[in-house]
Amino acid sequence: MNLPLVLDFLRQLAAHNNKAWMDAHRADYHQARAEYTTLVASLLRDASTSLEPGLRGLTPSDVMFRINKNDRFQQSDEPYKRHMGAGLKPGGRHSPWAGYFIALEPGGETYIGAGRWMPEPQQLARIRQEIHYNAPAFHTVRQDARLLRHFPLGLDTSQSLKTAPKGYDRTDPDIEWLKLKSYFVWQSFSDAEVARPDFTARVLEAWQAAKPFVDFLNEAMKAEE
Repeated sequence: MNLPLVLDFLRQLAAHNNKAWMDAHRADYHQARAEYTTLVASLLRDASTSLEPGLRGLTPSDVMFRINKNDRFQQSDEPYKRHMGAGLKPGGRHSPWAGYFIALEPGGETYIGAGRWMPEPQQLARIRQEIHYNAPAFHTVRQDARLLRHFPLGLDTSQSLKTAPKGYDRTDPDIEWLKLKSYFVWQSFSDAEVARPDFTARVLEAWQAAKPFVDFLNEAMKAEE
């Protein structure tokens, strides 16, 4: 697969992010999309075997996000995202479960991630409840040495409540973790790292390290069924 070609296309798209340019370079887009699809197909095949049986039967189109921006969340006039992304989760990219993510974007903005970003209120409540009831297990997966080797920043704490969530005491020893709105880890890659032949293997190794964390979240959310 030619991932530098994908990055090069996205670099050009960032400089000409408008429909006229995209229409004139539609063939280039389809070529870049095909290369990215090959990457996702490879990751999906291996992840469905080693990480998450619930991914079996899914196709790249089930897990890949559209490059067109969603108008509900659009914060600029640019009609297209600057990355190509995918969310490998049971049920596909928009399912409510925790899972594994990858987005290619030039300029060192490529990232891989794992967990659940901004879950719905019911899911979030279940995760918080599980952390409250089973804090030792949560801290074990959160502080796992293998996880932190691949995701050295640990859990993303950028999305957090300013006060204790309803039903929890602000003096709870785990309150900073209970206040989080997302339970997610991520790590960025340089363009040179993306171009390396072992990039796919590195992604899978990192996701494997995050599996206990993802499993913890999904077990917590299953309680809502």
